[in-house]
Amino acid sequence: MTTTSKTRILVEGAMLIALATILSYIKFYDLPFGGSITLEMLPLVIMGLRNGPKWGCFTGFVHGLLQMIIGFSNVMYCATLLSQIGCILLDYLLAFTVLGLAPVFAKMCGKHVKIGYVVGAIICGILRFVCSFLSGWLLWGSYAPEGMSPVVYSLTYNGSYMVPDIIILAVIIAILAAAAPKLFKSETK
Repeated sequence: MTTTSKTRILVEGAMLIALATILSYIKFYDLPFGGSITLEMLPLVIMGLRNGPKWGCFTGFVHGLLQMIIGFSNVMYCATLLSQIGCILLDYLLAFTVLGLAPVFAKMCGKHVKIGYVVGAIICGILRFVCSFLSGWLLWGSYAPEGMSPVVYSLTYNGSYMVPDIIILAVIIAILAAAAPKLFKSETK
């Protein structure tokens, strides 16, 4: 890969991180203890589909770092250093890094490329949900209403925004794959 190609991918990644950050502020629904329905995952998944898992994961990781810096006060709600590290990993770094893995899962569909894009997006959305679920259960379970299991609380709380997020992501990826398939082709490949 040439220096020009790397520079082009880095600039594209920076633009998609900026777009994801902007989209993180446009909330269709906002929960009281964090989490919201946004289009934030879309640019990060597209980065992975266009440029491969290495660049997709790198872009997701950088976006996660940026989101952590912006929302660092959330980390401070964790009582111990171990729980703060867990919050950083599960709520920010891993949660966004996994979105770059979309092309890995898209390949499972073989020649059905457009379906593969949707499958990749859905699986990556589910992986992000798993991060949120584990964080909700292990770190934020004390917020569960009295008598409710932290596992059930985390499933319902995180599912209330992540399931719609994943559905919206899949629908938009399907529409884009049908209407603008060149969007998923990198200029550097």
